[in-house]
Amino acid sequence: MKLKSLLLRYYPPGIMLEYETSGELKTKCLDLLNLSPSTDVNALVEEIQKAEPLVTASRSDQVKLLLQRLQDKLRQHSSHTFYLFKVLRAHILPLTNVALNKSGSCFITGSYDRTCKLWDTASGEELHTLEGHRNVVYAIAFNNPYGDKIATGSFDKTCKLWSVETGKCYHTFRGHTAEIVCLSFNPQSTLVATGSMDTTAKLWDIRTGEEVSTLKGHLAEIISLSFNTLGNRIVTGSFDHTVVVWEAETGRKVYTLLGHSAEISRALFSWDCSLILSGSMDKTCMLWDAASGKCVATFTGHDDEILDSCFDYTGKFIATASADGTARVFSVATRKCIAKLEGHESEISKISFNPQGNRLLTGSADKTARIWDAQTGQCLQVLEGHTDEIFSCAFNYEGNIIITGSKDNTCRIWR
Repeated sequence: MKLKSLLLRYYPPGIMLEYETSGELKTKCLDLLNLSPSTDVNALVEEIQKAEPLVTASRSDQVKLLLQRLQDKLRQHSSHTFYLFKVLRAHILPLTNVALNKSGSCFITGSYDRTCKLWDTASGEELHTLEGHRNVVYAIAFNNPYGDKIATGSFDKTCKLWSVETGKCYHTFRGHTAEIVCLSFNPQSTLVATGSMDTTAKLWDIRTGEEVSTLKGHLAEIISLSFNTLGNRIVTGSFDHTVVVWEAETGRKVYTLLGHSAEISRALFSWDCSLILSGSMDKTCMLWDAASGKCVATFTGHDDEILDSCFDYTGKFIATASADGTARVFSVATRKCIAKLEGHESEISKISFNPQGNRLLTGSADKTARIWDAQTGQCLQVLEGHTDEIFSCAFNYEGNIIITGSKDNTCRIWR
């Protein structure tokens, strides 16, 4: 077994080891959820070496350097004020989604105009228009952390795989009998999963373009789908009020999470794969033990449907966004609400933490996005200028660029 290289995976929770065994390239993630600006890096490297034989003494300096870089990022307290860098009149019909690659150097937009466009973040220049779908391009994703491929899911019932470099289509995945509304790459970038209004999810082989398996069991549309960070399990959320966990390799159902009394809006794993979060139209969020499938907490307090929910990168906090116009932050440890985010004048459809975990970004039907202090709930900045609902917004992995997408047919780059 030979360690080929060592690289940062996500930021800040972990580093990824890339190594060769029998000539085959493999990857392994080490989580660094307890890394803080005050952590003794030398001691942490010793701990890593004890737990991970691949990190030999000759690699320790490299690991130290990576950890120190992560610490520097954590120390950059985000007092950053964003300004509008560029307005992109992206499409001739409304946008459906925006997504950034890992570095934030480029991003993609999907649209009702049946195309996906690839943009250069630094210049705002359009790099490629991905054409070929025969209906709305609804779900879009990069194969992060690699970022050399794009998947697009459409109301035409197909998913397409594209080259970032050339804009050419590698494969068209056919097999769903209704609209594709969510998709996700596995972390190893060997599979793409698609979720559909036909009640099934499908796994596709990126290399061959073949269908690997069909995940059957939901009784209504699948509208949320994601892999865990190991890539060995998938969670799906459905309008049938249930969340299902599946084995990625076999497509076997592991268990069904029962407890919500209305449609699921979001379902996802925590970074360390130990917990699953589900948000629902029943106004609650539920936290599940990923090993047993048991519910460990129900978060209440919203007066209307929960439209989006997320973990911070450490899995210590969750945030919820609601049709009641507010967002909330809950502590996973205490199950208590630690902050209520009030100020939007209409429903909040998107929420996400910055990588450092100290800021939250929300997008609302009131045509604004807002940046909040994640601990106090104070609104730090209002991103104004869109002339219609903001349905998609995202930080890059550094946390110093924001993209907002709106029904006004434009997206905006904030820096």
